[in-house]
Amino acid sequence: MSEELLLLLPATVLLVGFLIVPFVMAIYLSFTDQRLIPNPVPTGLVGFQNYVQILTDPEFWQAFRNTAYFALLVVPFQCGISLLVAVFLNSNFPLRSFFRSMAILPLMTPMTVVIVIWSAFYRIPDGLFNNLIKAFGASTYVDWLGSAAWAMPAIVLLSAWATFPFQMLLYLAGLQDIPSERYEAARIDGANGWQQFWYITFPGLRNTNILVLITTTIGAFKLFTQVDILTRGGPIGSTNTLVRYMIQQGYSSQLVGYGSAMAVIFVIIVGALAIFQRVLVKNE
Repeated sequence: MSEELLLLLPATVLLVGFLIVPFVMAIYLSFTDQRLIPNPVPTGLVGFQNYVQILTDPEFWQAFRNTAYFALLVVPFQCGISLLVAVFLNSNFPLRSFFRSMAILPLMTPMTVVIVIWSAFYRIPDGLFNNLIKAFGASTYVDWLGSAAWAMPAIVLLSAWATFPFQMLLYLAGLQDIPSERYEAARIDGANGWQQFWYITFPGLRNTNILVLITTTIGAFKLFTQVDILTRGGPIGSTNTLVRYMIQQGYSSQLVGYGSAMAVIFVIIVGALAIFQRVLVKNE
């Protein structure tokens, strides 16, 4: 066995053992009525019954719409913030290293800690955001997490702040690959900052943009922790997501076969999105 194959062997074993094998098992279980706790009735094959039940369940479609809504909000917002911060941190200014270190702090903070802090910001009637609203003259407060209209945007804001440093680091790496000679030539030709960004920076980040778009979209569809801790999927199901729906069915309701079918559907959805994005915006 060559040295290259030996180096790949540990990663391959982990990939097969913790991803491929469980997914194959999930495919098999999705065609059964397996439960989490064994019962006197033996497990049997039920064909496509679980899939039919999922696709006709209004709760599934509500969770799908909520997840898609979250992705439509968070992906452009988070990618835009990440790019702007990366461009700022890539420029020359005093204390640049300090601000770079500060910018990645949200990524180093556990999500549960971030959620606890932001739950205080969203508190009614005297949380940070409601106090800011009152400071601008508003006489009422906003029920950020208890309102069906505001709960998902509130989770979007929290999620974008907590995870944007990952995309920012990708953009920083992409910015440093753009030759500085291009900017020097543009300045000689009289290009201003916006023109340099639009005609040099943004085209130079094409491959990075595609990578960030795909990873951010996949991350958005895996939304679970923020919703499960802050809103429990409420109010009236307005923040329930595909992953939380799957865990509810597989563990809370102990319907392993049903939850496995949901996992297979989820993988198909995410895989189709990733392939569609790659085909839509081809990269090198």
